[in-house]
Amino acid sequence: MSRNGSILANLDWATIFMFISLALFGWLNIYGASYTFEQTSIFDFSNRAGKQFIWILSALAMGVVILLIDYKTYDVLAYILYGVILLVLLATPLLAHNVKGSYSWISLGPISLQPAEIAKCVTALAVAKYMGQYEYKMRDWRDLIIPGLIVLVPMFIIMVLQRETGSALVFSSFLLVFYRQGMTGLVLLAGLLAAVVFVVVIKFSWIPAIIIIILAFAALWLWNNRQVKRFSTWWIVAGLIVYSGYMLACNYAFQHILQPHQQVRIEVLLGIKDDPSGAGYNVNQAKIAIGSGQFFGKGYLQGTQTKLRFVPEQDTDFIFCTVGEEWGFMGSAAVVLLYLTFLIRLVYIAERQRDNFSQIYAYAVACIFFFHFTINIGMVLGLLPVIGIPLPFFSYGGSSLWGFTLLLFILLRLDAARVEKLH
Repeated sequence: MSRNGSILANLDWATIFMFISLALFGWLNIYGASYTFEQTSIFDFSNRAGKQFIWILSALAMGVVILLIDYKTYDVLAYILYGVILLVLLATPLLAHNVKGSYSWISLGPISLQPAEIAKCVTALAVAKYMGQYEYKMRDWRDLIIPGLIVLVPMFIIMVLQRETGSALVFSSFLLVFYRQGMTGLVLLAGLLAAVVFVVVIKFSWIPAIIIIILAFAALWLWNNRQVKRFSTWWIVAGLIVYSGYMLACNYAFQHILQPHQQVRIEVLLGIKDDPSGAGYNVNQAKIAIGSGQFFGKGYLQGTQTKLRFVPEQDTDFIFCTVGEEWGFMGSAAVVLLYLTFLIRLVYIAERQRDNFSQIYAYAVACIFFFHFTINIGMVLGLLPVIGIPLPFFSYGGSSLWGFTLLLFILLRLDAARVEKLH
């Protein structure tokens, strides 16, 4: 069998089918969200639905090219691509225009691209390259320094220089990859405790926050004393001191580091402030749109909230509200089920990889998709803060579609090569 024939035979066609299904259904909903009564064709390239169709075709072409490249290329070029994307990320604020306070979009003629979307894929390759070395083992916190820096550097550039908080926070999904590769679960618990302390300090005061910190570290001390292999009590004391300082810094960070619109969004989510016509407008309108769809929806192209433009960003970050209004609970549940099936399939693909590089990269892909899906749906339903990240393959936009396509099809190429690696 020829090399190309071997690739086709070993491709995970179930995943490709789900990718195409999500992209096409997303395209239909973009048309539904942007549809006007004067508009006659979904292929009208002057509107977003027509443009998205071009993006989908280009993404499919990109996928084919990725599959034709030798799978070893992604391992060999991982560090080079990482260096290049860092230079691009650094140059972006100098070349980009201000888009809603963010400097993350580069204009290339008639189109605009967001390098941060590509950076997720390249960072995943670099992390997989480093952690996939034969001699690499995650024994203690020192083994996290290099992979942690690989993730933190682009995250810092995107958050601080480009002022794009949503895209930067996606990089925190790599913590799940590190956990899968042997990082102690205490790191994840530390992150959860940090989030809880931040919320308590902002919503209440430092007194209940310090009580929570003391209780958490008392529980950690009791748990540590029951372990056969214990760590030094001084680590617990140091952690207690660090969290006490962090608690004091939370209020300062909220008041002086976060942007005013970010402050208001957090206050609205926590119930500190009621701003239905301001920061809470998007989420309130999204809830109304989803709720109005009831069980079976109003019907395709029949949504009133979306047609009358009550929901901002209804074909990008808030595309899921269009699904809820026009397709109802049944349609929304079907989309969520398809995404869950897609995520489970990615984990299955990760588990069957025969080398460390491919497996670590596969888990990075699964974790990035999981983060996007969870945060996007959560913010549309008002369960999480609005941080502005797209729903994979669904939201309008070429940069995100290309970024997700790169992530997925490099994984599919590595997966298709697992039989070759036996020989």
